[in-house]
This record gives sequence, structure tokens and C-alpha cells, in this order.
Amino acid sequence: MDRKNKRFLLLIVSCSATGVILGGTSSWAKSSHCLQAANVTSECLTQEPLTNTIQGMSTGLIAGAGAAIGAAWQLRHED
Repeated sequence: MDRKNKRFLLLIVSCSATGVILGGTSSWAKSSHCLQAANVTSECLTQEPLTNTIQGMSTGLIAGAGAAIGAAWQLRHED
């Protein structure tokens, strides 16, 4: 594996990991905020916080990988 491929892989992994962390944290905070609201809705009560967190993490993974690929694509075409 050459140097460019290693850097590209590192970019994708780091952006994806950041997306997983931010997506999971955001979804967990949203679930917590929903349950602590003054008027708790039935939608809030029927959703599982762990499921919401996992969905947020997967969305963050896809968004992070997409951002890394987009950034690498743009840098490649600027050269």
C-alpha cells in the first residue's frame, strides 16, 4: 500500500470515527432531552434511547465517510 492510499484510508477512518462519536452523542442527548421535557410525547416514550443512539452513530459513520471522500475528491481535482 503506497503513501497516498494510507493517507486516504486514515482520512476516512478518522472522519468516520468522528462522525460516529458526534452522531451517537447527539442522538443520546436528544433522547435524554426528550424524556426530561415538561410535556413528554408518546413518540418520545415509544422510542428506545439505545436504538436512537445506534441510528445516530450509523448516520454519523456514513456522513463522516462521505465527507472524507468528498474532501479527498476535491483535493485531488485541485492538483
